Amino acid sequence: MRFGWLLLALLAVNWIVSSFILAPPERTAVSYTYFLTQVDAKNIGDITSTGDTIEGSLKAEASYTPVGEKKAEKVTRFTTQRPSFADDSLFTKLQTDGVQVNANPPDAPAPIWQQLLVGFGPTLLLVGLLIWFLRRGAAAAGGGGIGGFGRSRAKLYQPDTTTRTTFADVAGIEEVEQEVTEIVDFLREPERYRKLGAQIPHGVLLSGPPGTGKTLLARAVAGEAQVPFFSMSASEFIEMIVGVGASRVRDLFDQAKKVAPSIIFIDELDAIGRARGGAQSLGGNDEREQTLNQILTEMDGFTGSEGVVVLAATNRPEILDKALLRPGRFDRRVTVSPPDLDGRRKILEVHTRGVPLGPDVDLAAIASTTPGMVGADLKNLVNEAALLAARRKHETVIGADFSDALEKIVLGTVRGILLTQDERRRTAYHESGHALLGMLTPGADPVRKISIIPRGQALGVTFQSPSTDRYGYSAEYLKGRIIGALGGRAAEEVVFGDMTTGAESDLDQVSNIARQMVGRWGMSEAIGPVTVLPPPGSESPLGLDGVAPATKELIDAEVRKIVEECYAQALSLLGSHRDQLSRLAERLLQSETLDEDDAYAAAGIERDKAPGAVARGEVPGTAPAPGLPPVTVRDEDGVPIAK
Repeated sequence: MRFGWLLLALLAVNWIVSSFILAPPERTAVSYTYFLTQVDAKNIGDITSTGDTIEGSLKAEASYTPVGEKKAEKVTRFTTQRPSFADDSLFTKLQTDGVQVNANPPDAPAPIWQQLLVGFGPTLLLVGLLIWFLRRGAAAAGGGGIGGFGRSRAKLYQPDTTTRTTFADVAGIEEVEQEVTEIVDFLREPERYRKLGAQIPHGVLLSGPPGTGKTLLARAVAGEAQVPFFSMSASEFIEMIVGVGASRVRDLFDQAKKVAPSIIFIDELDAIGRARGGAQSLGGNDEREQTLNQILTEMDGFTGSEGVVVLAATNRPEILDKALLRPGRFDRRVTVSPPDLDGRRKILEVHTRGVPLGPDVDLAAIASTTPGMVGADLKNLVNEAALLAARRKHETVIGADFSDALEKIVLGTVRGILLTQDERRRTAYHESGHALLGMLTPGADPVRKISIIPRGQALGVTFQSPSTDRYGYSAEYLKGRIIGALGGRAAEEVVFGDMTTGAESDLDQVSNIARQMVGRWGMSEAIGPVTVLPPPGSESPLGLDGVAPATKELIDAEVRKIVEECYAQALSLLGSHRDQLSRLAERLLQSETLDEDDAYAAAGIERDKAPGAVARGEVPGTAPAPGLPPVTVRDEDGVPIAK
């Protein structure tokens, strides 16, 4: 109805405009005397006479001043009235001058077909084109609303392709594979489960750090089950037009039901699944919440006979709406954790299938030096090693290529800057302090490499990694890490008698560990076995953490106490091993880079009998990125930069 009124309004406007377009130009009313003057001047082009009215045009434009007016007008087309008493032989004069006298009205309207064409043609053409575009857009999008906005943009992967992904392409997360194997079995043989009254989970939520293989696992499920697989990012549901997201959700589930059994995979679910009603949900989020509500409705309406399984992946399961996680929706939650030592070895085997390896390449050894790395990191490591081998024109990828690739990823690319002798000496003692305290601190991880070659943003680095994966941290171990982190500052004070800004990142790390020990892990007798600090990254933006000011003061005092005790131990250890510190620093100044064996030999410590080294930068629950071994980073001015 509204469209009809709009069409009528457009037609009316078009008709009015066309009336002005088709209307003839106006004529100037002149006196009969002026007309006779133009006849005598032989300036009349043609005339038409109807009764006493004479209309015509002049051969050349002339000026005319009406009676009582001072301003003259330019006249080309005119009209005048011939007096009834006139006796001027007008027709004879006109014939003599060759003026054509017409019989038809000079300002007759245009033919009716021209009036209709100009009056209604543009509007009808515009409306026709609009309808054609809308129909074409709806047909191309399968009828998903105006222009197909409400049509789902999910990509359909058919299982009969030659490059399908299977569980053989997934390694290092066998326990997760077992969790989703039931889904594959159900989609292959649904009757076997239905006979026993079992129903497949309506939704499976895969959560874990980035790069652990959540999306790859979902595609492997689709490949193993050999059913249609719809993949879509959660952010693709959201549009500026309110209601489009919900429409796309409905369309996606309708498509999946038509080809059931099938799988719907929604990546980065937290883009639309964030908890409703929180402080971050205020204002401008109606479209996101409508989309979330539609997903909740579609998933809740599933039955076991429909054969549609929803997989979703997210890096932040803690912020999802509780309604998503209840039974009947995402009723199975699977955590995809970083792989362990054996898992990393298996992942390396998968990614090196098409890579010719040299006889000296030991994937198990490489896996042991990459703790915390996930599948994406290991794939990047293999690729970087292959690029280095190609650049060096090797026939195969050898162990040195993997070693250099790991250094490039972890430590950064070598920078061609020249340090002063004083900067090199201070950097050497700073890194030697870290390394030596690591070697002298009992029960910790070995020092893998020390370098004062500028790499990336770093002027000097100490690379330490554990021989085996760690999953628990004792208070003694954490204090040892604080001691190791304070080694650079302590070495500067022991050797030079002062300190520089080079220990800034070390102090940040030390403060973080100590604060977590006191406020989160109950490792302080003054605070007791309680948690009084929120997890890192979840602090209240307004500072409303519910901690009393007196408690905060007590936390600060306990943190200072732990750090000061550890710093005193660092100074004592380095002071009593001053000769070893000097030998290690001097050897580092000569070679610039020391590997594991050379570092222990320079310090005069037997590798197998060393008390151990504390790995730095691997704070439990606060590691900035999995797979990045600890480094000490400084810029050109010696100011540390967190990496």
